[in-house]
Amino acid sequence: MAAPERKELESTQKMKAVMGKYFKELAAGPQAGTKTAWCTSVGPAELLRALGFNVYFPENHGAMLGATRTATDLIPAANARGFSPDICSYLTSDIGSYLMNQTPLQKMGMTGPPKADVLVFNTNQCRDVKDWFQFYAREWGVPCLGIHTPRAIGDLGDSIIADVAKQTEALVAPLEAVAGAKLDPARLSEVVALSKQCTDLWKAVLETAASMPSPITFFDGTIQMGPAVVLRGTQDAVDYYRVLLAELRQRAADGVAAVPGERFRIYWEGMPIWGKLRSLSEQFAALKTCVVASTYCNSWIFDALDPADPFASMARAYSSIFICRSDDVKEKYIGAMAAKFKVNGILYHDAKTCPNNSNSRYMMPQRLQAKLGIPYLIIHGDLNDLRLYSEEQARTNIEAFAEQLAGA
Repeated sequence: MAAPERKELESTQKMKAVMGKYFKELAAGPQAGTKTAWCTSVGPAELLRALGFNVYFPENHGAMLGATRTATDLIPAANARGFSPDICSYLTSDIGSYLMNQTPLQKMGMTGPPKADVLVFNTNQCRDVKDWFQFYAREWGVPCLGIHTPRAIGDLGDSIIADVAKQTEALVAPLEAVAGAKLDPARLSEVVALSKQCTDLWKAVLETAASMPSPITFFDGTIQMGPAVVLRGTQDAVDYYRVLLAELRQRAADGVAAVPGERFRIYWEGMPIWGKLRSLSEQFAALKTCVVASTYCNSWIFDALDPADPFASMARAYSSIFICRSDDVKEKYIGAMAAKFKVNGILYHDAKTCPNNSNSRYMMPQRLQAKLGIPYLIIHGDLNDLRLYSEEQARTNIEAFAEQLAGA
């Protein structure tokens, strides 16, 4: 079945320029005398920016390795070093890239990821980020600092917020020592304010998909989320999302569909399959099925950020994310998303090396189907390791799911 022609977003060219500028600044950092801090994707980026660091996010690099389909060839190098093939394939592909000195960043004029002066993690996502960062800390002899956030959080009470806020504040002194500068509270509030603007705009961008037909898909979102991940806390991210939001709202008003002839609307729960985004996007388009929303892209919406109370609000924002919440909270969230985006079905990606972002293993799909009356599909694969993904099986199952929706 031939896929309908897609109309690309005009804003994408501007995004490429914005992201290009970010990588150029990372590359020029050492010559400019700017120190580099590595940060997990849902870590305290605002604190690092306020202290004057260039901030680098290795999970973004992991996604690049997956999207360029180089990850599968790099993972064995990390396995040979002693990292299990069962752990996070972002970790193993990134460390494999380092060991083999192969990275898509080399095509962007960089020799590779920038060497860290300090690494800062938050375990709100998983333990793997700590082990990942500690590998580089040992390699380079630099500090590795972290925040240990509880997991499976139900009620996000004051005691949890206070604990995480204190852990974040405890980072200030060692980070000041690396930065060679004192934290300016006014600058921190300014950066948090910019992050709040960014997150509000990103949320509005994703919510345009509630329109029928949707002007954007999950697959578009995985590309458009770049500035929300690596540039939150900057004016560049805010300026970009204002442009993108205006374009999407105009498309929604004009009835321009991301998937021409949209028949069905799907919610994607779990990680992207980075090396298969294009083929999956084309298959869903050919089936006139729009993947309108996802847990993943919404993971960079931080409603709680407040420049008037930076540490407590960062603690609340980064402890509210879906991945570190209890199943009852997750199910309530998915139910609300299914209603908001008027979805006909839910697709769960069970990512072999990412158990923390796979929510189909403990009967959640069955419970939600009983509650919502919405059918589901589970596809098995991985975020980066394509050896764990059967494209033929996935295509067949997705086609059958679309037929099921048609008969519902």
